[in-house]
Amino acid sequence: MRQAFNSSRERLLQENAAFALTIPAGALVLDAGAGTSPYKPLFSHARYESADFEQVDKPYAQQTYTCDLSAIPVEDNRFDAVLFNQVMEHLPEPRAVLRELHRVLKPGGRLLYSAPLFYEEHEKPYDFYRYTQFGVRHLFTQANLEIERLDWLEGYFGTLGYQWGTAAQALPTNRHDYGGGVLGLVAASVAIVLRPVLARLSGAMHRLEMRHKLTTAGYPKNYIVHARKPETATPTQTTLASRGRDSRVADRGESS
Repeated sequence: MRQAFNSSRERLLQENAAFALTIPAGALVLDAGAGTSPYKPLFSHARYESADFEQVDKPYAQQTYTCDLSAIPVEDNRFDAVLFNQVMEHLPEPRAVLRELHRVLKPGGRLLYSAPLFYEEHEKPYDFYRYTQFGVRHLFTQANLEIERLDWLEGYFGTLGYQWGTAAQALPTNRHDYGGGVLGLVAASVAIVLRPVLARLSGAMHRLEMRHKLTTAGYPKNYIVHARKPETATPTQTTLASRGRDSRVADRGESS
């Protein structure tokens, strides 16, 4: 079955492509929580490494490091850039992971982050949090990562496309789900009519999102961040040799 167009995934692809263009040839890039490594081709001009804990029942690309993202088995200051796409909602201890990404980034190294504000539970049971822009700023500040840009990934049309697409699939069509009786029958009948209409409206909103990113009303489904490790960064963790290894949890799913 052909997958419906998803403007959030298209926006995320655009963001990663734009980020890749800023990475110098030969730079070393870490895809943290890479999953299927969908953005690896964008970094063919760079040296690409990946890390994931590979505990979710889903396909994975071959990882450079199979590990908890709070304990990546590399030296300090290794990477010029880090991709951190749709991962942080899956981390029980996000502060520890951000500090680890700070550790493995070179001074002046850059990080691209995305994660949902509004999305259904997924990759269960490894789905812990949703992040407002204020929560993101707080956690990044604690990890000594300087935010250069924090923006909506998609505008409100993209959020509506997601909401209406969900309703088109999940709106009950059984009268008993509405309490039964005449009112339940009427509600179920309306839902049967509404579901295909909502599916078409969802597609229209996703297409409209790609024409115009509305940020003056509503809210995004995801936030995007460009951050940097300061040139004169102070350590946020002890070195690799002095840290114990912990394989508890760290991952990312496909784009929300």
